[in-house]
Amino acid sequence: MSTTATPATSADAAPAPQGKPQWVPLTVGLIAAVALVTAAAVVVGVKSAVLAGLGLALGLTLFHSRFGFTSAWRQLVSVGQTSGVRAHLLMLAAASILFAPILAGGVTFFGATPEGNVEPLGLGLVVGAVLFGIGMQLGGACASGTLFAVGGGNTLLVVTLFFFICGSVLGALHLPLWTSDALTLGSFSLAEDTGLGYFGALVVQLAVLGAIGYAATQWARRHNAPPAGRPPTSRGLWRVLRGSWPLWVGALVLAGLNAVVLLTRGSPWGITSAFVLWGSKALQAVGVDVASWPYWQGERAAALTGPVLADSTSVLDFGIIVGALVASAASGAFVLAKRLPAKVVLAAVVGGLLMGYGARLAYGCNIGAYFSGIASFSLHGWVWGLLALVGTWVGLKLRPLFGLDVPKPTDSVC
Repeated sequence: MSTTATPATSADAAPAPQGKPQWVPLTVGLIAAVALVTAAAVVVGVKSAVLAGLGLALGLTLFHSRFGFTSAWRQLVSVGQTSGVRAHLLMLAAASILFAPILAGGVTFFGATPEGNVEPLGLGLVVGAVLFGIGMQLGGACASGTLFAVGGGNTLLVVTLFFFICGSVLGALHLPLWTSDALTLGSFSLAEDTGLGYFGALVVQLAVLGAIGYAATQWARRHNAPPAGRPPTSRGLWRVLRGSWPLWVGALVLAGLNAVVLLTRGSPWGITSAFVLWGSKALQAVGVDVASWPYWQGERAAALTGPVLADSTSVLDFGIIVGALVASAASGAFVLAKRLPAKVVLAAVVGGLLMGYGARLAYGCNIGAYFSGIASFSLHGWVWGLLALVGTWVGLKLRPLFGLDVPKPTDSVC
């Protein structure tokens, strides 16, 4: 097993089931889950309670499937292992199939008009996606990975999350500099700006995903990629609650849950806009006039003045953390790190800052920009993914400076 993915340094290698359920953290998690759903319902209503439940389901899925974005790109670039990337392709294909009729039909559960994550192309996207890719490899996780790792007891990722929030706030402060008309080309939808429509764009997108899948398989064979490790798991029905799920199961469940998020709130799954809100509210509480920032003008102003639970992305994020806590405790895998090397902590600090800043510039993270962007048929999602790979390559070159290993061709990876 490669030393690149240990519970102390990576979210994408969440610990495998260790034994019996851990009743204290499991009880805390279940109480927190009920409290979150109840509070969301009281503060906002049924719609928010549904989103809280979806967040819990996302956390459970991310933990049980160990669905990695950071590790998938690291394995691709370092040793040519493409099993993680092929799982991404399956997830993107399934989500595209589900998103197309929703966006074309314009119908949601609560009456909102569904809108995909279609964002502008520009210098901010280029710089932000590369920075995010570097940050993933130093911070040990992506946006979704950070949340489910925190829920699973990964102490180091608490550091990453804190500085992720700090970087997000800094990115929001500087966002007007990166989104000026001179640096932005505008958005481009493969469905609406090509004349293909959603179903024509779906056919094209599935063909492209299939071609990439074939290329990924050939890439792994050409590089004689080491086998992907499989964490121990329970058998039978217990595997659903206490085991590690196959990657393909995680891919399909995540695609389905993202589609339900779109149907519920009218926009796809995202993560990092909540980090900006949390950090901005903290600064506001100590007297910083963040309300005067251009970022918090217009439609965003209401989120800054309202309760955190009124923000749907925050509700989803809280649900992911709590859902992962329940899943890890039920699996006997909730472990708090007791000792963290200084260099690794520094990498978490730098990685968190880069991811937070990059996510703001690039209109999202591996979820909002890459997953939901591509599923929404936005060209910016494809560009984000390619540039995040560039950042991954740079990040791998920097990892040894912080005492972090890089997979070798002779390693087994997971």
